[in-house]
Amino acid sequence: MQPYFFPYWGHFSLIFATECWIVFDVTQYTPKSWMSRNRILHPTRGWQYLSVPISNVSRSIRTHQALVKDPAGARDTMVRKLEHYRKKAPFFDATIQVLSQAFDDVKDDSLVALDVSALCTVCRYLDISFDYRICSQMPLDLPDKMDPGQWAPEIAKRLGAAHYVNPESGRELFDARDFAAGNVKLSFLSPAEFEYLTPGYTFEPNLSILDAMMWNEPAVIRDVVSSHYILKA
Repeated sequence: MQPYFFPYWGHFSLIFATECWIVFDVTQYTPKSWMSRNRILHPTRGWQYLSVPISNVSRSIRTHQALVKDPAGARDTMVRKLEHYRKKAPFFDATIQVLSQAFDDVKDDSLVALDVSALCTVCRYLDISFDYRICSQMPLDLPDKMDPGQWAPEIAKRLGAAHYVNPESGRELFDARDFAAGNVKLSFLSPAEFEYLTPGYTFEPNLSILDAMMWNEPAVIRDVVSSHYILKA
């Protein structure tokens, strides 16, 4: 999967369902995507973006080359943007601590490192096992260019994987025969429904995991994350 910044809770259902997570960071970087932003509640209406500023924004770079502009400043800006949750969300302090820890654990300005740190920190908070590898750091010798639906079966085959699980939303991208050619089973994950109370706000579905963490204790989120469906290709 591409590295996303504090993705929505359903992303963690996929992590829960997998034994090894491949951080797919070797293709063209896409500005203004889930890799560098996600959504939280707006203080007065709907939702707003929580964005990571990128210092070398360009479609000519690979994802693993994207750099965060002033990480400490970016963290502080995000904390201020989340401040409106303080008086209403019961788990505000714990959530801010997770956000801050994700930044603190990164020793350089790599966007991929920050996104991975966010996943690691949330998984620790939710008590979810997270075993990952970063594609750009693996000796896979992949082609420079492939069709979007070819990367996953090729990587799975080279790693000797027996089973590849993808979000159900990507069903049209893949052909099970491409996976079968490498003796890999293809399945799709459908997460459970998750609607929760947000007193003082109107609930917005599928916001960043940070929003779910503001309103729910870790055990509740973990129970929902673990309640998913694996569907045949």
